Amino acid sequence: MRTIQEGRDWLKSLDWDVQIETDQKKGAPAPPVQLPAPEEAELIELPDPAGLSLGEMSVREAIARRRSRRRFSPDPLTLEELSFLLWATQGVHEVIRDGIATRRTVPSGGARHPFETYLSVHRVEGLTPGLYRYLPLEHELVFLREDPDLAGKVAEAALGQKFVGEAAVVFIWTTVPYRAEWRYHVRSHKVIAIDVGHVCQNLYIACEALGLGTCAVAAYHQKVMDELLGVDGNEEFALYLAPVGKLPPEG
Repeated sequence: MRTIQEGRDWLKSLDWDVQIETDQKKGAPAPPVQLPAPEEAELIELPDPAGLSLGEMSVREAIARRRSRRRFSPDPLTLEELSFLLWATQGVHEVIRDGIATRRTVPSGGARHPFETYLSVHRVEGLTPGLYRYLPLEHELVFLREDPDLAGKVAEAALGQKFVGEAAVVFIWTTVPYRAEWRYHVRSHKVIAIDVGHVCQNLYIACEALGLGTCAVAAYHQKVMDELLGVDGNEEFALYLAPVGKLPPEG
């Protein structure tokens, strides 16, 4: 196990003035900006976020109200609300650099955006409970599998944190590290850790704007969560999650 001092030293060790021969400099092809959908998987078109009348709260008020919320009502999210949250966290503005990078609603070092968004859907209008993945280039969902017991499994993988399974949907971000490693080599891992914070903070602000609740969760069992998502645990692995739901009545 890494000691506290080793952790501090790692954060300070990535000097940017040291030249590193990255795969990008070697002329290796860039990895795809998005994982493909499985063949014959069901694709679900999401409502266009540009046409949604949601989130009328001012930015100042949303930031002032931002809280981690661990209590959710049993009410479902609408597909429009989910569409807005997905756009706010990973929506694509444009594809750049001959298709090897994207500009999105969140910043990312070198425009690498080394994340995939999985959704453990428990209560969303129009969606079958189960596991989905967001396709940001198309603004669509790919339905991976039906699982009426997924809420309990995700809560168990999150070290038994019950509130995770009580949410209407859980955002689970994986990283595909080579997207960043291709450009930044060993420096990429610090960049990945920073970038995923940008993503989750956008979710917080977007949830506040819609009157929803969320809570960032970094405590989970790595192997169990990776197996639940069906990722290999090395070229892609879980990094961060956040349950989202309607807020219960006050009082």
